[in-house]
Amino acid sequence: MNLSDQCRLFLLLLTAPCSRAQVAPVMSPPVLYGLGVPDLWSWVLWLGLLYVLVKASKLYLTWRQLDKALRPFEGPKRHWLYGNAHEFSGNGKFLDTIAGYAEEYPYAFPIWLGNLFAWLIICHPEYAKAVLSRQDPKDNLGYYFITPWIGKGLLVLSGEKWFRHRRLLTPGFHYDVLKPYVTLMSDCVTIMLDKWERLIPDENPVELFHHVSLMTLDTIMKCAFSYQSNCQMDSESAYIKAVFDLSYLADYRFCCLPYHNDLIFHLSPHGYRFRRALKIAHEHTDKVIQERKQSLQDEMELEKIQKKRHLDFLDILLCATDENGQGLCDEDLRAEVDTFMFEGHDTTASGISWIFYCLAKNPEHQEKCREEIREVLEGRNIVEWEDLGKVPYTTMCIKESMRLFPPVPGVARELKEPITFFDGRRLPKGVDVFISIYAINRCSSIWENPGVFDPLRFSPENTSNRHPHAFLPFSAGGRNCIGQNFAMNEMKVAVALTLQRYELHTVPGKEPLILFQIVLRSMNGIHLHLKRIDCAKKRKV
Repeated sequence: MNLSDQCRLFLLLLTAPCSRAQVAPVMSPPVLYGLGVPDLWSWVLWLGLLYVLVKASKLYLTWRQLDKALRPFEGPKRHWLYGNAHEFSGNGKFLDTIAGYAEEYPYAFPIWLGNLFAWLIICHPEYAKAVLSRQDPKDNLGYYFITPWIGKGLLVLSGEKWFRHRRLLTPGFHYDVLKPYVTLMSDCVTIMLDKWERLIPDENPVELFHHVSLMTLDTIMKCAFSYQSNCQMDSESAYIKAVFDLSYLADYRFCCLPYHNDLIFHLSPHGYRFRRALKIAHEHTDKVIQERKQSLQDEMELEKIQKKRHLDFLDILLCATDENGQGLCDEDLRAEVDTFMFEGHDTTASGISWIFYCLAKNPEHQEKCREEIREVLEGRNIVEWEDLGKVPYTTMCIKESMRLFPPVPGVARELKEPITFFDGRRLPKGVDVFISIYAINRCSSIWENPGVFDPLRFSPENTSNRHPHAFLPFSAGGRNCIGQNFAMNEMKVAVALTLQRYELHTVPGKEPLILFQIVLRSMNGIHLHLKRIDCAKKRKV
């Protein structure tokens, strides 16, 4: 049992109702009754007591080691029982609390949960560089709850298997493969914008995140798997509902401490709902893979397909082989497909939704982007590959939004070897570190007026003088996001086509409340007023 498991077990024991073993009086050692039958309950209680003592001793030794390892790092004072956990009550406070501590404790500081489990929170680019330049595995806590869905794919793998999968998947993200996707992205964004057209006549605000999430899901299925899901118009299909249920329940379990226990979650209504959605999602993925396998059985079929249409991610995945001529097994194929489904729609949906919010909040920058986009598109309703490099101001606005609202607020690692930082402080192996991308992005020693939306931070002259690890929207190092170019292209397409058709305005009294889950969300949604450009012009006249 690892440290995080021990922590969760300890906290669960604190909150669990008293059992018979907890209220029973101290008993004498097992005795024999008249018929020579041992007192079974005495044996059970003594063995239980011994188990608890052994576990308590291990927890104490682990605490001593962790406390010693983190002692060089000054941090916020912790409660003798809760550690720092009580400071993060309320889902909306975690990130801003961490960012506040980052100003007080530069470089890194420990955060304790229950005085038995702790992360070293990293909030400085040089510290982040030291960690991300290595190949430490990702911390189990954050990804454990989605692993039943996405399997052991690229997101959670480590070691030699990760290297092999990364090498096999990299050709799927070559720019020759990505180029045809831009037209498909345009089609999917247009469907979303047409839906909004039917929603805005009543002049009520639109909650964007749900619509954007359906759009990115539609995009990933069309681009990566050539699958026509029609999910934006038919979000009630079993597979689409399963994907949304899995994303929601993984986030919910992450935030609900009792559900960290596998048995409690398994027996709960949420656990039943999760398993049902899991079955639907896996059956759908298996079906898509098997159908594509059959179409590729003829060794010449790949060339025939390439003449008919572009090769997609799944084609490349099925045909990829290593230096020994070995491809991915069925289990690995499903893991990579489901991983790409998860990473390719949820994180991008978060990024696009927060970009729209930032542009609505800053209308002067929104208008500059719109002018740039109009000049490039010249009235076209489709973005082409060549257009993506012609919108530098829009690209700067996208990056500035991701600085303020990073889709993935942080990444965690479990140190497999000791590490020494640039200031001489070190950590032994086994310690969990959390690189707070959110805190680094809002650090006043790195960014001037960090709370202000200023796209010129990402102009070439400003970028060249900044630490390369000061801005990490897709992480960095060998384990950076393999799909970052795909995501950036999709964000540019979504912003371009949306601003060409709509003005975005905030809704007074409905400011989004940041929610830290697996991706950055809003507790109350992201609500904006949408106004057709032609209608807005008429009103001005």
